[in-house]
Amino acid sequence: MKSDEGQKNLASSGLGWILGAPLFLILFLPGFALVLSAGLSKVWAAFLDPAFLEAAFLSVTSSTMAMVLILLSGTPLAWWLARSSSRTSRWIELILDLPIILPPAVVGIGLLQAFGRSGIMGELLAAVGLNLPFSFMAVVLAQVVIAAPFFLRSATVAFRNADRDLEDVAKTLGHSPVQIFFSVVLPLCRRGLLAGALLAWARALGEFGATLLFAGNMPGVTQTLPLAIFSTLERDVHLAIAMSLLLLALALLLLALMRRFEKDPAGGNR
Repeated sequence: MKSDEGQKNLASSGLGWILGAPLFLILFLPGFALVLSAGLSKVWAAFLDPAFLEAAFLSVTSSTMAMVLILLSGTPLAWWLARSSSRTSRWIELILDLPIILPPAVVGIGLLQAFGRSGIMGELLAAVGLNLPFSFMAVVLAQVVIAAPFFLRSATVAFRNADRDLEDVAKTLGHSPVQIFFSVVLPLCRRGLLAGALLAWARALGEFGATLLFAGNMPGVTQTLPLAIFSTLERDVHLAIAMSLLLLALALLLLALMRRFEKDPAGGNR
């Protein structure tokens, strides 16, 4: 009997692989083609190219700043979303998820209409001497808007799955809500928070559309690595391929780290 069940499971898993193979190939072949197209010498040349170094530094700097801003503001927001049962919180959660669905170009235009000179916040920003569009801070802001929902979703799930019995025990011991949050909740949810932070960082690092429309493509000022690849493609396709391969390698590293932390979203010990 067990043998028959095992054969059925094996057959069903094999059928699933056969039916899913076309999608796997579609997802796998672009990255595989990059590996085949870029030789080691070309990758090394791309790594030493001033355009790559400048864009890579700007990308890492801006995406790191975006991630820090997301962590500082997104962590308490995710905590509130996880613990609130009001209809308002559900609508707010829906609005926060919109950048995942919207095309980045739409987000970029929205940022211009919100923070541009003629936008709804334009006069207020001008009054304090700020001009966000086509600046380094515009890059950071675009990355925050695009990447924040990914952290919020992961963090909210982690907070919802946290063991509340331990919080109740801490309350009985006289700990304040702030003490419980930092000494009990955050350690319990650390894996989910780290996974969300890495996912947000990876998304910010690869952001293109919203950055192009809101911040522009100015070398040394707003040209991130994806924008540098886009510009380099017009003059040297091999260099663009090599740059893409380096970005692919970084994305794989971040994805591997994220998968490690996602094994236990709440971060509890089992």
